[in-house]
Amino acid sequence: MSKVKYYYDSETLSYRKIESKKGRRIGFILLYTLGVFLSGFLLLLIYLSVPALETPREKLLSRELANMQLQFELLNRKMTEVEEVLADVSERDDNIYRLYFEADPIPEEQRKAGFGGVNRYRDFEGFDNSRLIISTNRRMDILTKQIVVQSRSLDEITVLASEKEKLLAAIPAIQPVANEDLSRMASGYGWRTDPFTKARKFHHGMDFTAPTGTPIYATGDGKVIRADNRATGYGNHIVIDHGFDFETLYAHLSKYNIRAGQQVKRGDIIGFVGSTGRSQAPHLHYEVIKAGARINPINFYYGNLTAEEFEILLRKSQQENQSLD
Repeated sequence: MSKVKYYYDSETLSYRKIESKKGRRIGFILLYTLGVFLSGFLLLLIYLSVPALETPREKLLSRELANMQLQFELLNRKMTEVEEVLADVSERDDNIYRLYFEADPIPEEQRKAGFGGVNRYRDFEGFDNSRLIISTNRRMDILTKQIVVQSRSLDEITVLASEKEKLLAAIPAIQPVANEDLSRMASGYGWRTDPFTKARKFHHGMDFTAPTGTPIYATGDGKVIRADNRATGYGNHIVIDHGFDFETLYAHLSKYNIRAGQQVKRGDIIGFVGSTGRSQAPHLHYEVIKAGARINPINFYYGNLTAEEFEILLRKSQQENQSLD
């Protein structure tokens, strides 16, 4: 109920009721409404234009978003570093490791292959930072695939290296009789005069003259497959299977230091010089067999001879003289 207001009339010396005018009342109402509207509009403008007026939750979300953007940027920097390292490893893999082990390089399209077909990043679309999130995830996926490809390549190189190591250990790479124990290098590989028939005959090995009992060394790692005298002309002899299609034969021994079936290492003493079988004097007849064919042993002495010693041995081996067997 509205209050009734009065005023004192001095002429009549009495109180009279104040009658409000209707137009004036409407004006006050309109003015009040306009003031409220303008105040609300100003407050809205201030709220929208001043960031400091964020709600606590909005501030928390803003901080989380800024932190996440920073983490994505740091992740992208780390991926750039990993990509550079991976590129260096890939280059060495193709141009050094695989080249050394005679393996085909990995095709570039296999290393750099992307991800076609289905859009696997659809769930990241529609956000303020969708582009950053999608590009980071794509880089991560491609990098992961490249690392898998490189890892498999290095596994293959490891296997090749292991096989190469076995091959290098197996190749007959040293002289079977030490230089200091030699009387002389009697005869080399090639056409020589037979000591018994005096006919010209192809000599399939090298003859090393040394006193009876001089140690004979295995020229490469392998397995002894023969140690007997059941081959015509060779007398007591040893055959070692080195694998990789290599075999070596040591003939005219005085005695054995190993037995058939035994594994030997390069440099092991396997027997001693003698003159058994078809032999004219104490010496070692030595042969290198590759894939069933007897080849010139002179090409396999790089393991224990200097360049000067090899040059002397090569010159002597090429002299067309008389063999000792």
